[in-house]
Amino acid sequence: MSKIEDFLTAQEEQEIVNAIRKAEKNTSGEIRVHLEKSSKIDVFDRAMEVFHYLKMDNTKEQNGVLIYVAVEDKTFVIFGDKGINDIVGKDFWTSTKDVIQAQFKSGNFKQGLVDGILKAGVVLEKHFPWQHNDINELPNDISKG
Repeated sequence: MSKIEDFLTAQEEQEIVNAIRKAEKNTSGEIRVHLEKSSKIDVFDRAMEVFHYLKMDNTKEQNGVLIYVAVEDKTFVIFGDKGINDIVGKDFWTSTKDVIQAQFKSGNFKQGLVDGILKAGVVLEKHFPWQHNDINELPNDISKG
């Protein structure tokens, strides 16, 4: 098995999907997690490619958030769409990264992702509250490359 298959158990993946559902429950924002073995280019550039590949830039309010993880490279990027970046500022992304990184350093990958997802959800709820006619624009599953 490759490291990507060993990174999370099926149970841990389900807990992450549940965290995405919980985070999106009160917001029109969209959160995705993408796992890859490694990035052959700059990790930020790769996260931006994946963001576009997953069509996360097609949300109505430009409020998608991608947590991209390059497992073997031991790195990750949180990539937010224009609608979010125009509102939350850089400090939010730094504090969210710190929450994830603290757990990752201890080997708690699932918990790091869950904590980051829930933190992003709180901010999304504040700036992009759920409206009666909101639809879930993107799948909540974990994508892998």
